[in-house]
Amino acid sequence: MSQPQTTKEVSNSKWGVWLSVVIIVASFLAYFYVLKSGSKSLPAAVLAGGFLLAGVVFFVSPTGKWFVSFAAESYREARKVVWPERNDVFKLTGVVSVFVLIMAFFMWGVDKVLEAILKLLTGV
Repeated sequence: MSQPQTTKEVSNSKWGVWLSVVIIVASFLAYFYVLKSGSKSLPAAVLAGGFLLAGVVFFVSPTGKWFVSFAAESYREARKVVWPERNDVFKLTGVVSVFVLIMAFFMWGVDKVLEAILKLLTGV
């Protein structure tokens, strides 16, 4: 029951995303404005600071908190996956390769048969 409420809560509060986008755009504008000042390191610092501030704002917002919990849950689920052994991977790759080769020859054969039929029908 709490899952739909959380999703609705996050979808209604996108202020973190929009504020982060505004901060990034403002940092780009400030970068080009400061670039004209002649300083070498200040434009890069302004841009980096803007991106850092946008990241902090995003991860403090409800959307960012939801994203962090989603990423953590995805990581936990990925650790539960039982991956196949190396030999199994090679065997399955071989089976798929042989199947693709057989299908390629089959499609080539069908193409040639249809080509011959069309040549007979059109007289070319």
